[in-house]
Amino acid sequence: MQLDFDAKKPEAGSVKIELDSASIDAGSDEANAEIVKRGWMDAAKFPKVTFVSSSVKTLAGGRFEVTGKMSIKGITRDLTAPFTVKAQGSAQLFEGAFVLKRLEFKIGEGPWSDTETVADEVQIRFKVLANPAPK
Repeated sequence: MQLDFDAKKPEAGSVKIELDSASIDAGSDEANAEIVKRGWMDAAKFPKVTFVSSSVKTLAGGRFEVTGKMSIKGITRDLTAPFTVKAQGSAQLFEGAFVLKRLEFKIGEGPWSDTETVADEVQIRFKVLANPAPK
């Protein structure tokens, strides 16, 4: 992950995140074993999930919003996520959440594309503790 953020100048901030698609925690061992398979994340063919920001802006109440491109399974879509930042000693704690529409990224294909079984809108929560770069 590459993160550049100053709460005094959020518009100059940027983030690039790359995750192993096989490392996604779906909430249980059974779900984690299933989500890496072809009909879901297809981790063998698409081993990475990426997000690259294009802008950061300030919202009311000490909150911020990052906008950028999310790429999953070779499909790229615009994504916006609100977040907060809190000091944790010399580090910063970034917390936020957003809704991912899984069918836009072909997550849960075939019989799993039925939204009566698994909702299309999936709540994604993140928590990142970022230490300052060494000087």
